[in-house]
Amino acid sequence: MNNKLVLNKIRLELKKYANRINAKNLQRFFKTRKKEYGEGDFFIGGTVPQIRVVAKLFYDKVSLSNISPLISSKIHEERLLALIILVKMFEIRSKKKNPQKFLSEQKFYRARIFRFYLKNIKYVNNWDLVDLSAPKIIGAYLFNKDRKILYKLAKSKNLWKKRIAILSTFYFIQKNNFTDSLKIAKILLQDEHDLIHKAVGWMLREIGKRSLAKEEKFLLKNYRKMPRTMLRYAIEKIPEAKRKRFLNGKV
Repeated sequence: MNNKLVLNKIRLELKKYANRINAKNLQRFFKTRKKEYGEGDFFIGGTVPQIRVVAKLFYDKVSLSNISPLISSKIHEERLLALIILVKMFEIRSKKKNPQKFLSEQKFYRARIFRFYLKNIKYVNNWDLVDLSAPKIIGAYLFNKDRKILYKLAKSKNLWKKRIAILSTFYFIQKNNFTDSLKIAKILLQDEHDLIHKAVGWMLREIGKRSLAKEEKFLLKNYRKMPRTMLRYAIEKIPEAKRKRFLNGKV
């Protein structure tokens, strides 16, 4: 099918879910006013479940060239749709008779998706876009590879690149691999933005779910230097008595 025709079909399907009232609410929720973190972002009012419906219709009918205009769109839902499709393309499994050939092809294609993501990283520019995609593409791709790109992103001045760095490690955490998460958390410990405080605290909490000892070791060294929001997120699942001691600086 012609690339332009596919793109038009995708956009028409997405527009079915446009909702003015929901769009206004989303623009407030995602802080799109001047000097807010989502300044200038534009919503049509589609919900995530609705966008997933559209993704399911088209993910096996599109190429990266189809997705390029979506991921660079001024419309938030189109960027979100592009990322949901990318995740589905990255995770796709096959029932082909030759699994070895498929795995070889899949490895090549995942590398292309990873490079496409990095090439378009400036459009992954709100927390929902980051959280939905970074662990499942960047984290998954880098699991058995050199991870130095994450440290470059963590040291960036760009809010979203820093969030991508720490959220990508969620994939590692789910595999009980905590080293990079803790190192990047240390890099971001003094970051000024609330969305980084929440992201780092969230990842520390996820480590604690799997190894409370590893989380507490990190906290004991660093909790007095952590922003309050980061600390609150990190200790949310810790037993109440100890949680209070952390909050009161008495651990």
